[in-house]
Amino acid sequence: MGLTKSEIFTDEQNEIAAIAKVLGHPARIAILDYIIKLKSCVCGDLVKEIGLAQPTISQHLKELKKVGILKGTIEGTSVCYCIDDENWKEINNKLSKFLSKNPTESCC
Repeated sequence: MGLTKSEIFTDEQNEIAAIAKVLGHPARIAILDYIIKLKSCVCGDLVKEIGLAQPTISQHLKELKKVGILKGTIEGTSVCYCIDDENWKEINNKLSKFLSKNPTESCC
């Protein structure tokens, strides 16, 4: 794997890129949609709901947790995941701020 040279970019650029990368997979969007629809934590229903194998779901959950979109709590032998409300708002603000930048003129 090649170097990304992330050190030459701002912290904000690196953060937005990391969020975009995580959100760039449809399974992760489906997971988030399901958790948002439930309006509560999810503990293992995802395999049946999303239709992917447990190890695949676990990997997607790990990536969503790594960027702070999800948080998890251990309940017995399972981990329950829910949206991290504080980080969700922060991510929403970062993406909204970036996407609201308006080019002044069209060059194409």
